[in-house]
Amino acid sequence: MRLYSEEQVRRAINIDDLIRVIKDAFARGFATVHMPARTSLSMDKAILLIMPCYDSALKAAGVKLVSVSVKAGVQALYELLDPQTGITVARMEAKYLTDIRTAATSAVATDLLARKDVETLGIFGSGRLAAAHLAALPRVRNFKRVLVCGSGRSDVSAFCGKMKNELGVHLELAKAETLARESDVICTCTTSHEVLFDGNWLRPGTHLNLVGAFRPDECEVDDITVKRARVVVDTYDGAMLEAGDLLIPMKNGTIDRSHIAADLHEVASGKKPARTNAESITLFKSVGCAVEDLVTAQLIYRQVEHD
Repeated sequence: MRLYSEEQVRRAINIDDLIRVIKDAFARGFATVHMPARTSLSMDKAILLIMPCYDSALKAAGVKLVSVSVKAGVQALYELLDPQTGITVARMEAKYLTDIRTAATSAVATDLLARKDVETLGIFGSGRLAAAHLAALPRVRNFKRVLVCGSGRSDVSAFCGKMKNELGVHLELAKAETLARESDVICTCTTSHEVLFDGNWLRPGTHLNLVGAFRPDECEVDDITVKRARVVVDTYDGAMLEAGDLLIPMKNGTIDRSHIAADLHEVASGKKPARTNAESITLFKSVGCAVEDLVTAQLIYRQVEHD
């Protein structure tokens, strides 16, 4: 059994390759993928998530354990298995794996759904997930301007300096209203339990990636945002169990189930259209699914063993 540290995982991942394999996974669909609904267990002051997956076509299997708490943030471990024996072939620290596969999936959605002529990227949040999106999104669109609005829990200036040093990206600090009104692509990467902006502020043609909230009683955007948008989800099952951004407006009667226009497989495979027109607001709601982790872990394993 191989043991991979966070640093080994980070070095092994080529983001362009990761975006490609995740897009390919969604385009193939789930006919050969065995992926039970994510198990969520509430503990004293933390949440444990268990995410198994087996893809018979790829001949790959694995399971991710994730814990989420206010004190420690997101902690994760991935076990890549031999599907013939069930034996672990590699155990990986998976905090970066989780962050970057989420951002790479947002990049896939952005490539499929956002206008080609977008210029301004807006990021809500200043943590690890925000950093991962800043690394991944420019791979699919040529942004001329990047705005960031912090969550209030961290030093946003320090985050901006770090991103300048690590990615060469100049970030402009912005208030929520400015970011919502002026961004062509918006990523919500927060742990906020409160709505981040007024949906009336969004201009026509905006694309949103909602990735921070993953529980049915939590949301980052208001009902107005969801009602105005053409909604695409990563998986229907995951969204209907965990996507508070959608379940809350459904409960309120603002939208119904038919408002979810497609899942990412249907868009990536061409079974359903992505953007209907240039003025349409598109919204990708991601709660994360285990096949994203599996193809990411497999990519890491092949890269490390090749080296």
